[in-house]
Amino acid sequence: MLMALSVTMVALLVIIGVVLDLILGEARRWHPLVGFGRLANLLERRLNQGGDKYWTGALAWLLAVLPWVLLACLVIRWSAALGVWASAAIHAMLLYFSLGLRSLRDHALPIERALVQSDLALARRLTARIVSRDTAQADASGLAKAGVESLLENGNDAVFGTLFWFVVAGGPGALLFRLANTLDAMWGYHTPRYHAFGCVAARIDDALNWIPARFTALSYALLGNTRTALRCWHTQAPNWSSPNAGPVMAAGAGALGLALGGAAVYDGVVENRPALGSGCAASATDIGRAWRLVAATTALWIIMLSIAACIALLKA
Repeated sequence: MLMALSVTMVALLVIIGVVLDLILGEARRWHPLVGFGRLANLLERRLNQGGDKYWTGALAWLLAVLPWVLLACLVIRWSAALGVWASAAIHAMLLYFSLGLRSLRDHALPIERALVQSDLALARRLTARIVSRDTAQADASGLAKAGVESLLENGNDAVFGTLFWFVVAGGPGALLFRLANTLDAMWGYHTPRYHAFGCVAARIDDALNWIPARFTALSYALLGNTRTALRCWHTQAPNWSSPNAGPVMAAGAGALGLALGGAAVYDGVVENRPALGSGCAASATDIGRAWRLVAATTALWIIMLSIAACIALLKA
Protein backbone atom coordinates (compact mmCIF):
# COMPACT_ATOMS: atom_id res chain seq x y z
CA MET A 1 0.00 0.00 0.00
CA LEU A 2 2.88 2.42 0.55
CA MET A 3 4.82 1.22 -2.49
CA ALA A 4 3.35 4.11 -4.51
CA LEU A 5 4.62 6.59 -1.89
CA SER A 6 8.20 7.68 -1.43
CA VAL A 7 10.34 6.95 1.60
CA THR A 8 10.08 10.64 2.42
CA MET A 9 6.30 10.43 2.43
CA VAL A 10 6.39 7.36 4.67
CA ALA A 11 8.55 9.21 7.21
CA LEU A 12 6.28 12.26 7.02
CA LEU A 13 3.15 10.18 7.56
CA VAL A 14 4.69 8.42 10.57
CA ILE A 15 5.48 11.81 12.12
CA ILE A 16 1.95 13.04 11.40
CA GLY A 17 0.38 9.90 12.85
CA VAL A 18 2.46 10.05 16.04
CA VAL A 19 1.82 13.77 16.51
CA LEU A 20 -1.93 13.30 16.02
CA ASP A 21 -1.90 10.53 18.61
CA LEU A 22 0.04 12.63 21.13
CA ILE A 23 -2.19 15.67 20.63
CA LEU A 24 -5.60 14.04 20.29
CA GLY A 25 -5.16 10.72 22.07
CA GLU A 26 -7.83 8.08 21.71
CA ALA A 27 -11.23 9.29 20.55
CA ARG A 28 -13.47 9.54 23.61
CA ARG A 29 -16.57 8.65 21.62
CA TRP A 30 -17.02 6.39 18.61
CA HIS A 31 -13.49 5.02 18.73
CA PRO A 32 -13.18 2.38 15.98
CA LEU A 33 -11.46 -0.10 18.30
CA VAL A 34 -14.39 0.08 20.73
CA GLY A 35 -16.78 -0.87 17.96
CA PHE A 36 -14.39 -3.58 16.83
CA GLY A 37 -14.30 -4.99 20.36
CA ARG A 38 -18.08 -5.21 20.45
CA LEU A 39 -18.10 -7.01 17.11
CA ALA A 40 -15.44 -9.42 18.40
CA ASN A 41 -17.50 -10.15 21.51
CA LEU A 42 -20.57 -10.83 19.36
CA LEU A 43 -18.65 -13.23 17.11
CA GLU A 44 -17.15 -14.99 20.11
CA ARG A 45 -20.56 -15.54 21.72
CA ARG A 46 -21.99 -16.88 18.47
CA LEU A 47 -19.12 -19.09 17.33
CA ASN A 48 -17.27 -20.21 20.45
CA GLN A 49 -19.04 -23.37 21.52
CA GLY A 50 -16.08 -24.78 23.43
CA GLY A 51 -14.34 -28.05 22.67
CA ASP A 52 -11.43 -28.44 20.26
CA LYS A 53 -12.93 -26.72 17.22
CA TYR A 54 -10.04 -24.54 16.14
CA TRP A 55 -11.77 -23.64 12.88
CA THR A 56 -14.39 -21.58 14.71
CA GLY A 57 -11.67 -19.28 16.03
CA ALA A 58 -10.16 -19.01 12.56
CA LEU A 59 -13.54 -18.15 11.05
CA ALA A 60 -14.23 -15.57 13.76
CA TRP A 61 -10.80 -13.98 13.17
CA LEU A 62 -11.41 -13.71 9.44
CA LEU A 63 -14.90 -12.25 9.91
CA ALA A 64 -13.65 -9.74 12.47
CA VAL A 65 -10.50 -8.52 10.70
CA LEU A 66 -10.57 -8.99 6.95
CA PRO A 67 -13.63 -6.82 6.10
CA TRP A 68 -12.07 -3.77 7.77
CA VAL A 69 -8.65 -4.25 6.22
CA LEU A 70 -10.19 -4.76 2.77
CA LEU A 71 -12.37 -1.68 3.26
CA ALA A 72 -9.28 0.35 4.18
CA CYS A 73 -7.54 -0.86 1.01
CA LEU A 74 -10.56 0.08 -1.13
CA VAL A 75 -10.87 3.54 0.40
CA ILE A 76 -7.18 4.21 -0.26
CA ARG A 77 -7.57 2.95 -3.82
CA TRP A 78 -10.60 5.16 -4.42
CA SER A 79 -8.94 8.19 -2.80
CA ALA A 80 -5.94 7.84 -5.12
CA ALA A 81 -8.11 9.27 -7.88
CA LEU A 82 -8.12 12.55 -5.92
CA GLY A 83 -4.34 12.66 -5.77
CA VAL A 84 -1.48 11.30 -3.71
CA TRP A 85 -2.20 13.60 -0.77
CA ALA A 86 -5.76 12.31 -0.46
CA SER A 87 -4.60 8.71 -0.14
CA ALA A 88 -1.74 9.84 2.12
CA ALA A 89 -4.30 11.44 4.46
CA ILE A 90 -6.16 8.12 4.70
CA HIS A 91 -2.91 6.33 5.52
CA ALA A 92 -2.16 8.88 8.26
CA MET A 93 -5.62 8.60 9.81
CA LEU A 94 -5.42 4.81 9.86
CA LEU A 95 -2.07 5.06 11.62
CA TYR A 96 -3.48 7.53 14.14
CA PHE A 97 -6.42 5.27 14.98
CA SER A 98 -4.07 2.28 15.32
CA LEU A 99 -1.49 3.91 17.62
CA GLY A 100 -1.70 3.94 21.42
CA LEU A 101 1.33 5.96 22.52
CA ARG A 102 -0.55 8.67 24.40
CA SER A 103 -2.91 6.05 25.82
CA LEU A 104 0.08 4.32 27.41
CA ARG A 105 1.14 7.57 29.03
CA ASP A 106 -2.37 8.50 30.16
CA HIS A 107 -2.93 5.11 31.79
CA ALA A 108 0.51 4.59 33.36
CA LEU A 109 1.63 7.96 34.72
CA PRO A 110 -1.42 8.38 36.99
CA ILE A 111 -0.34 5.15 38.71
CA GLU A 112 3.04 6.73 39.40
CA ARG A 113 1.38 9.85 40.85
CA ALA A 114 -0.92 7.80 43.06
CA LEU A 115 2.01 5.79 44.41
CA VAL A 116 4.11 8.90 45.04
CA GLN A 117 1.16 10.32 46.99
CA SER A 118 0.85 7.02 48.91
CA ASP A 119 -2.72 6.56 47.62
CA LEU A 120 -2.51 2.78 47.39
CA ALA A 121 -6.25 2.28 46.83
CA LEU A 122 -6.26 4.56 43.79
CA ALA A 123 -3.06 3.01 42.45
CA ARG A 124 -4.64 -0.43 42.70
CA ARG A 125 -7.73 0.68 40.78
CA LEU A 126 -5.68 2.38 38.08
CA THR A 127 -3.35 -0.60 37.67
CA ALA A 128 -6.29 -2.99 37.39
CA ARG A 129 -7.35 -1.13 34.25
CA ILE A 130 -4.19 -2.02 32.34
CA VAL A 131 -3.18 -5.49 33.60
CA SER A 132 -4.95 -8.82 33.90
CA ARG A 133 -3.36 -9.76 37.24
CA ASP A 134 -5.13 -9.24 40.56
CA THR A 135 -4.25 -5.93 42.18
CA ALA A 136 -6.63 -5.81 45.16
CA GLN A 137 -3.91 -6.86 47.62
CA ALA A 138 -0.84 -5.65 45.72
CA ASP A 139 1.69 -3.51 47.55
CA ALA A 140 3.38 -0.41 46.15
CA SER A 141 6.32 -2.35 44.71
CA GLY A 142 4.02 -4.87 43.04
CA LEU A 143 1.95 -2.10 41.48
CA ALA A 144 5.07 -0.31 40.25
CA LYS A 145 6.32 -3.56 38.74
CA ALA A 146 3.00 -4.14 36.99
CA GLY A 147 3.03 -0.61 35.58
CA VAL A 148 6.57 -0.92 34.25
CA GLU A 149 5.93 -4.34 32.71
CA SER A 150 2.75 -3.09 31.03
CA LEU A 151 4.55 -0.09 29.54
CA LEU A 152 7.42 -2.18 28.20
CA GLU A 153 5.22 -4.86 26.65
CA ASN A 154 2.56 -2.53 25.30
CA GLY A 155 5.20 -0.21 23.92
CA ASN A 156 5.65 -2.94 21.34
CA ASP A 157 1.99 -3.93 21.01
CA ALA A 158 0.45 -0.45 20.86
CA VAL A 159 3.25 1.53 19.22
CA PHE A 160 6.23 -0.15 17.61
CA GLY A 161 4.48 -3.13 16.06
CA THR A 162 1.98 -0.70 14.57
CA LEU A 163 4.76 1.55 13.21
CA PHE A 164 6.60 -1.45 11.75
CA TRP A 165 3.59 -2.70 9.85
CA PHE A 166 2.73 0.82 8.71
CA VAL A 167 6.17 1.08 7.10
CA VAL A 168 5.68 -2.36 5.51
CA ALA A 169 2.08 -2.06 4.32
CA GLY A 170 0.78 1.42 5.04
CA GLY A 171 -2.44 2.22 6.86
CA PRO A 172 -4.00 -1.19 6.16
CA GLY A 173 -0.88 -2.86 7.59
CA ALA A 174 -1.09 -0.81 10.79
CA LEU A 175 -4.80 -1.57 11.04
CA LEU A 176 -4.26 -5.29 10.47
CA PHE A 177 -1.64 -5.44 13.20
CA ARG A 178 -3.69 -3.51 15.76
CA LEU A 179 -6.84 -5.55 15.13
CA ALA A 180 -4.89 -8.82 15.33
CA ASN A 181 -3.27 -7.69 18.56
CA THR A 182 -6.65 -6.70 19.98
CA LEU A 183 -8.09 -10.13 19.22
CA ASP A 184 -5.10 -11.80 20.86
CA ALA A 185 -5.73 -9.70 23.97
CA MET A 186 -9.41 -10.71 23.94
CA TRP A 187 -9.22 -14.35 22.89
CA GLY A 188 -5.63 -15.50 23.46
CA TYR A 189 -6.06 -16.72 27.03
CA HIS A 190 -4.95 -20.22 28.03
CA THR A 191 -8.29 -21.09 29.61
CA PRO A 192 -10.74 -23.88 28.78
CA ARG A 193 -13.08 -21.39 27.10
CA TYR A 194 -10.43 -19.92 24.80
CA HIS A 195 -7.93 -22.78 24.50
CA ALA A 196 -9.05 -23.81 21.00
CA PHE A 197 -11.07 -20.78 19.93
CA GLY A 198 -8.30 -18.28 20.68
CA CYS A 199 -5.42 -20.37 19.35
CA VAL A 200 -5.52 -18.89 15.82
CA ALA A 201 -5.69 -15.32 17.14
CA ALA A 202 -2.70 -15.96 19.41
CA ARG A 203 -0.60 -17.59 16.68
CA ILE A 204 -1.34 -14.85 14.12
CA ASP A 205 -0.39 -12.19 16.65
CA ASP A 206 2.83 -14.09 17.42
CA ALA A 207 3.70 -14.17 13.72
CA LEU A 208 2.94 -10.48 13.10
CA ASN A 209 4.82 -9.46 16.23
CA TRP A 210 7.96 -11.55 15.76
CA ILE A 211 10.09 -9.04 13.85
CA PRO A 212 8.85 -5.79 15.48
CA ALA A 213 9.27 -7.28 18.96
CA ARG A 214 12.93 -7.89 18.30
CA PHE A 215 13.40 -4.41 16.86
CA THR A 216 11.73 -3.08 20.00
CA ALA A 217 13.98 -5.14 22.26
CA LEU A 218 17.07 -3.92 20.38
CA SER A 219 15.87 -0.31 20.63
CA TYR A 220 15.31 -0.61 24.37
CA ALA A 221 18.80 -2.04 24.72
CA LEU A 222 20.43 0.74 22.70
CA LEU A 223 18.72 3.45 24.75
CA GLY A 224 19.47 2.01 28.19
CA ASN A 225 22.02 -0.24 29.83
CA THR A 226 22.93 -1.97 26.59
CA ARG A 227 25.13 -4.78 27.89
CA THR A 228 22.71 -5.79 30.64
CA ALA A 229 19.72 -5.54 28.32
CA LEU A 230 21.30 -7.79 25.69
CA ARG A 231 22.38 -10.31 28.33
CA CYS A 232 18.90 -10.44 29.85
CA TRP A 233 17.35 -10.79 26.40
CA HIS A 234 19.65 -13.71 25.58
CA THR A 235 19.34 -15.57 28.88
CA GLN A 236 15.84 -14.74 30.15
CA ALA A 237 13.59 -14.36 27.11
CA PRO A 238 13.60 -18.12 26.27
CA ASN A 239 12.10 -18.81 29.71
CA TRP A 240 9.11 -16.56 29.09
CA SER A 241 5.92 -18.14 27.75
CA SER A 242 5.42 -15.56 25.00
CA PRO A 243 7.98 -15.65 22.17
CA ASN A 244 7.64 -11.89 21.71
CA ALA A 245 6.89 -10.47 25.15
CA GLY A 246 9.96 -12.27 26.51
CA PRO A 247 12.57 -10.39 24.43
CA VAL A 248 10.76 -7.06 24.79
CA MET A 249 10.32 -7.22 28.56
CA ALA A 250 13.69 -8.82 29.33
CA ALA A 251 15.57 -6.25 27.26
CA GLY A 252 13.47 -3.40 28.64
CA ALA A 253 13.97 -4.48 32.24
CA GLY A 254 17.71 -4.88 31.67
CA ALA A 255 17.90 -1.47 29.98
CA LEU A 256 16.25 0.13 33.01
CA GLY A 257 18.34 -1.84 35.52
CA LEU A 258 15.25 -3.33 37.15
CA ALA A 259 14.33 -6.80 38.41
CA LEU A 260 10.86 -7.59 37.06
CA GLY A 261 8.87 -10.78 36.54
CA GLY A 262 8.50 -13.11 39.49
CA ALA A 263 5.33 -13.79 41.45
CA ALA A 264 2.00 -12.28 40.40
CA VAL A 265 -1.57 -13.21 41.28
CA TYR A 266 -3.99 -14.22 38.52
CA ASP A 267 -7.58 -15.20 39.37
CA GLY A 268 -6.61 -15.70 42.99
CA VAL A 269 -3.69 -18.02 42.17
CA VAL A 270 -0.04 -17.01 42.62
CA GLU A 271 1.91 -17.56 39.41
CA ASN A 272 5.69 -17.66 39.69
CA ARG A 273 6.82 -16.16 36.41
CA PRO A 274 10.43 -16.24 35.20
CA ALA A 275 12.74 -13.42 36.21
CA LEU A 276 13.17 -10.41 33.94
CA GLY A 277 15.99 -7.92 33.99
CA SER A 278 18.60 -7.34 36.64
CA GLY A 279 18.94 -4.82 39.45
CA CYS A 280 16.64 -3.38 42.08
CA ALA A 281 12.90 -3.86 42.49
CA ALA A 282 10.63 -1.38 40.73
CA SER A 283 9.45 1.72 42.57
CA ALA A 284 6.91 4.40 41.67
CA THR A 285 9.33 6.62 39.73
CA ASP A 286 10.39 3.69 37.55
CA ILE A 287 7.01 3.90 35.83
CA GLY A 288 8.04 7.32 34.54
CA ARG A 289 11.43 5.93 33.52
CA ALA A 290 9.71 3.15 31.54
CA TRP A 291 7.46 5.70 29.82
CA ARG A 292 10.48 7.81 28.88
CA LEU A 293 12.14 4.71 27.42
CA VAL A 294 9.07 4.06 25.25
CA ALA A 295 8.94 7.73 24.20
CA ALA A 296 12.67 7.75 23.41
CA THR A 297 12.28 4.59 21.33
CA THR A 298 9.49 6.26 19.37
CA ALA A 299 11.79 9.22 18.72
CA LEU A 300 14.61 6.85 17.67
CA TRP A 301 12.38 5.12 15.12
CA ILE A 302 11.24 8.48 13.71
CA ILE A 303 14.86 9.66 13.46
CA MET A 304 15.89 6.47 11.65
CA LEU A 305 13.02 6.85 9.19
CA SER A 306 13.93 10.50 8.66
CA ILE A 307 17.55 9.56 7.94
CA ALA A 308 16.36 7.00 5.41
CA ALA A 309 14.17 9.67 3.82
CA CYS A 310 17.09 12.10 3.59
CA ILE A 311 19.29 9.45 1.96
CA ALA A 312 16.54 8.73 -0.55
CA LEU A 313 16.24 12.46 -1.36
CA LEU A 314 19.98 12.78 -1.86
CA LYS A 315 19.98 9.86 -4.26
CA ALA A 316 17.02 11.19 -6.21
